[in-house]
Amino acid sequence: MGNCQAESLRLTLPATTHWVRLPAIHELTSADIPHLDRLLDRTDVLISQPVRDDYHALPLGTRQLFDRVRPACATAVIPVIRFAGLYPTQVIVRPPADASITPPLVPYHDLRTMAVASGSPLPRLTAGGIRSVAALSTGELRAREERHGAVAVSDLFAAPSFSQMRTINHPGNPVWMTLSERVADRLGIDGAPVDVGRPILDSIHAPREQSVIDAWGLDDRATEHWLVGGARVPDDERHRVHLDWYRRHPDVLAAGLHRHVAALESLVAA
Repeated sequence: MGNCQAESLRLTLPATTHWVRLPAIHELTSADIPHLDRLLDRTDVLISQPVRDDYHALPLGTRQLFDRVRPACATAVIPVIRFAGLYPTQVIVRPPADASITPPLVPYHDLRTMAVASGSPLPRLTAGGIRSVAALSTGELRAREERHGAVAVSDLFAAPSFSQMRTINHPGNPVWMTLSERVADRLGIDGAPVDVGRPILDSIHAPREQSVIDAWGLDDRATEHWLVGGARVPDDERHRVHLDWYRRHPDVLAAGLHRHVAALESLVAA
């Protein structure tokens, strides 16, 4: 249970167990609850990302789901994975007025564009700043793991690579293979992780910046464009379009700067 990350994990879990594909949790409606409850009545293993009680006014919280399964059902929590060390200026903004609103072209924000839009000091990417944001991001991920008793993945990003993350919240196959192995071990499930033979969460790739490559000592080549469904979107075009969008959505800009002030300050101070 969860978002696209939960489905990504399902794809790689050992085939010795029959796993059920579920819709993303934000797509479920009240009409789905009776069907879900019938499924929970015969579930032997339930894995969920952390979800608050009464999510979307429905009994879909992780605690609520775990309370409704049979006593013999094994359960595990997996973390919501976000890591910014490879994309230190990329952020997600969920403004209170409309948490579903996203900017055009790509559903991510860039702290440099937000700084220009607000007249704030423009952060520049230095090795120190990149590593500072990575440490901040990893610390937040570790805190989520500990808070929810989740299977850990934060240690994987001590020496990051672009194969691990396509954007800040779209992990690549190496992350899913390791997490699958750890989840199976936590639950006592036999079998090896499944290699699906194709890239997982492959629809969007963010630009790879030379300063990030240098900071981590990677061999990758820098890019100045996004890949969205296989089509190139130049990052300077994204910057121009988002600047115009912020003029029409100042509340989103303000919410983003407030939410990500620590990352912005880390970059500016470096």
